[in-house]
Amino acid sequence: MAFVDYYQTLGVSKNATADEVKKAYRKLARKYHPDVNPNDTEAHKKFQQINEANEVLSDPEKRKKYDAYGENWQHAEAYENARKQQSQGQSQNWQDYTYSGAEHEGDFSDFFESLFGRRGSSRREAKFRGQDYNAELHLSLRDAYQTHKQTLTVNGKNVRITIPAGVENGQVIKLKGYGGAGVNGGPNGDLYITFIIADDAKFKRVSNDLYATEEIDLYTAVLGGEKTIETLSGKLKLKINAGTQNGSKIRLKAKGFPVYKKEGEFGDLYITYQVKLPTHLTDEQRKLFEQLSKL
Repeated sequence: MAFVDYYQTLGVSKNATADEVKKAYRKLARKYHPDVNPNDTEAHKKFQQINEANEVLSDPEKRKKYDAYGENWQHAEAYENARKQQSQGQSQNWQDYTYSGAEHEGDFSDFFESLFGRRGSSRREAKFRGQDYNAELHLSLRDAYQTHKQTLTVNGKNVRITIPAGVENGQVIKLKGYGGAGVNGGPNGDLYITFIIADDAKFKRVSNDLYATEEIDLYTAVLGGEKTIETLSGKLKLKINAGTQNGSKIRLKAKGFPVYKKEGEFGDLYITYQVKLPTHLTDEQRKLFEQLSKL
C-alpha cells in the first residue's frame, strides 16, 4: 500500500501544534467539501484523505504512534511486543527505529520482514490487520427517507453500498474488509462511514417523528374546510375543523420517518396550523368584518 504522509496532506509541519492541525483541517475541509464540489471525484477523494489525516493527527496517541511507525502505526503495539520477545530469546542486537516521513524509502513491510524473517525462511511471518478508513456520506432528509444505493470513493476505489431507510444524522456504519490491505496476508481493515444529513426546508426531524407548519386562511380556520399538504410519502388531504385556532397541532400517525431496519414501522408527523390573517381588505370586506364585530 502506498505511503500517505498525513502531515503533507494537511499542509503542516511535523512539529505543528494541535491548533495548527485543527485550523489546517478546517480550511481544507471547507475547500474540498462535497457540497462545494458536487460531482467532482477528485475533490471527494481529497476530502476523504483530509479526514483520514485529521483522524490520526488530531488524536495525541494515534499521532505518537504514527510519528514512530508511519503507515503501520496501528501495529505499533504488536511490533513492540515482538521486539521484546526477540530480544529476550536471541542475542540479536536491536536498534530503536523512529519513523520520519522525509526518510521513508521503499515499502515499510521490508522493515517487518527484517524483524520476522524473509519469505522462504523457517521463521513464521507475522500477519497484521490493515488500517481502518473513515469516510463521510452526505444525504438530504429525503434521501434518508428511503432505501437506496450510492457510490462513494474511498482511497481511490469506488464502493457501492445500500443505505437502509431511516439512517440518522451522525450514525456510523461499518463495512468489514473495505479498509486498508493487511500486511503479510493479514485481514483488511474496515471502512467506517458517518452519515451527515442536511436540514430540510420543510420538515424537522426528531428521532423518527417529523414536524411541519401549514398555513391556513382565516376563513378556513373559522368555517372549516380542507387542505392538501405534502408529506415525504406523497400528498395528503386534511380536514380542517371549524374554529381551528392559530398554533393548534394535529398528529398524523405513521406519516413520519421510517424506523431504521424495521420495515413497515414509521414515526408520526405533527402539523402545526398557522392562521394567515387577510390583508388589503376591500371596503366591502371591511364593512362585513365591522358588522361581525358588533354581533
